[in-house]
Amino acid sequence: MSDTPPESAQSPESAAPDFDEMTRDIAEVPAVEVIVTVAVNLMSAAAVKLGLTEEGDKYKDLDEARKLVTALAGLLDASATEISSFHAAPLRDGLKSLQLAFREASIVPDEPGQGPGEKYTGPIYG
Repeated sequence: MSDTPPESAQSPESAAPDFDEMTRDIAEVPAVEVIVTVAVNLMSAAAVKLGLTEEGDKYKDLDEARKLVTALAGLLDASATEISSFHAAPLRDGLKSLQLAFREASIVPDEPGQGPGEKYTGPIYG
């Protein structure tokens, strides 16, 4: 049997996150890995908001999707010289797929060059 009390019996101080340990952990992660992880999270969230998951339209929200796709495009544009093409190429492909899915999901599609993230990527046709 463990000497550690169950989580519900621990004091609030002992349940608080250890920020020193978290800082050490993040310090060991290369910047490229952080950038790629954030990009993948943005892509996943955008896919949900575009209704591309199994739940379909349940979480569909094109206004939210536009924000996420634009943020992803900005991140990829800003980090293009910082991450290798090994990492950048599949992220750019995913971004383009999301931009095309947004265009397809829109009742009134944006003009080429006016869609989400297109100020960073240039016009997307599809």
